[in-house]
Amino acid sequence: MASVLFDSPALASAILVGETRAIARAATLIENHVPAARDLVQRLFPHTGRALMVGITGPPGAGKSTLASQLIRVWRQAGRKVGVLAVDPSSPFTHGAILGDRVRMQEHHQDPGVFIRSLATRGRLGGVAESTLELALLLDAAAFDVILIETVGVGQDEIEVSRLADVTVLVLTPGFGDDVQAIKAGIMEVADIFVINKSDLAGADRLEQEIRAMQSLGSPLSRRDAAPVRRVVATEGTGVADLVALIEATHRAGNHPRARMAAWEFRLQELLLARVVELLDPSAIAVQAERVAAGQLDPFLAVDQLVDSLARRTNPSGPQSASIEQKNP
Repeated sequence: MASVLFDSPALASAILVGETRAIARAATLIENHVPAARDLVQRLFPHTGRALMVGITGPPGAGKSTLASQLIRVWRQAGRKVGVLAVDPSSPFTHGAILGDRVRMQEHHQDPGVFIRSLATRGRLGGVAESTLELALLLDAAAFDVILIETVGVGQDEIEVSRLADVTVLVLTPGFGDDVQAIKAGIMEVADIFVINKSDLAGADRLEQEIRAMQSLGSPLSRRDAAPVRRVVATEGTGVADLVALIEATHRAGNHPRARMAAWEFRLQELLLARVVELLDPSAIAVQAERVAAGQLDPFLAVDQLVDSLARRTNPSGPQSASIEQKNP
């Protein structure tokens, strides 16, 4: 296997036949933005597009990892291979994942039909890690039937998982009434399925009523206004099989080409911005930031000059514009 690790064609071949070590090695390359990862993803991309991608999000403590573990159990009993991308908070010292989700899914550790990867947010907002989409493609190419993407938490702006997943599941628990109010402007509007976990506790009826009430206030044009609500007790597995059936039915009924186009539109913007930064002189942004901070030019002119500088670098024979060395008159 050692000869495969740094050979893109051989590594891709090993991934396509489901070799776990190759998948893990490729995931590390992708997460670390190693140049070889780009070539690897390009080789794997034609073999993607078959997996069911399920996003699991919700407030911390709602039982997302426990529910994910039960979902894995049901899908594995049906003979489906399951990949998990569990986004954990970053360590403030190493910036690596704290690995809480992997610990909570220990029961599947020895199952060759399950691959679990903990990802660090590394300060990124949106509830998912930067390389989540590329890692999902990796697992898709490796013939995993279902890919679970579990977010680090939830807030009004943490809706990026809905751009990646075919079906987005929002997990809530009784007693989170105030949190429902707090997040209704964000993830509440993009959830395909609402799950009330710990539904054996007092307050489950009230929580479902609150969800229904918020749905009734939604836009009539939104396809998620009447998203179904299901009750489960994840620690016991109660209601999980029914939830799996609902997820699969929702997937069959969904408009996935449009959703995946939206996901790629978002990711292409990120890749484009990263490429723009690479093409600029490394010191150019720092120079402009210093001048803006000193009041020598306004931020809009600073950006205009950076764009002009980029245009000259990519098209040296084109029309010349004001240099960023020039000061604001």
